[in-house]
Amino acid sequence: MSLVGKKFPSIAVDAISEMGDNLKINIFEEAVNNNKKVVLFWYPKDFTFVCPTELHAFQDALPEFEKRNTIVIGASCDTNEVHFAWLNTAKSNGGIEGVTYPILADTNRNLSNILGILDIESTEYSEETDSVMVEGSNVTYRATYLIDETGKIFHESVNDMPLGRNVNEYLRMVDAYTHIQEKGEVCPANWEPGKEAMSADRKSTAEYLSVN
Repeated sequence: MSLVGKKFPSIAVDAISEMGDNLKINIFEEAVNNNKKVVLFWYPKDFTFVCPTELHAFQDALPEFEKRNTIVIGASCDTNEVHFAWLNTAKSNGGIEGVTYPILADTNRNLSNILGILDIESTEYSEETDSVMVEGSNVTYRATYLIDETGKIFHESVNDMPLGRNVNEYLRMVDAYTHIQEKGEVCPANWEPGKEAMSADRKSTAEYLSVN
């Protein structure tokens, strides 16, 4: 079920800073209290393969997000201790040394379960052991949420495990949403800053299509 247009869940989650400080971060409050947009991106596991390429890509784009009054936060179900070990592993050895934004450690899976982004194929209750058995990795897909200054989700996307993200697309989405907020216009397909937008009416659409 899509969460677009809804408020992001207001729940505090363990996290770690680049310096190894243990934190509690509430994504909703980060947006609202700081009057900033938030990019929250989930990845499956620390010390894996596609994941470090994405964390470094978001780090490389961090100045561009900051120019757009946007906070970047990573997230997985690994522990703070594993996060910190990965933060202290060199890029040349598959690590994320140099990443400076905080990373959530949703070890109890409270937030990822609410968002519905865990890789769970099926569950089966065992009366014998009075427990639930899970089929699937029970880690998150590559889910991304863009949250505005009111805590509302204005974009979400979920990639399967092997599919890395295009970070520039999230910059474009932030630009488009900011344009909508400031100008009251709507952004057509492939819109980028500097390109023509439209009014939300039939006449404006017809005019736009006649020259594009």
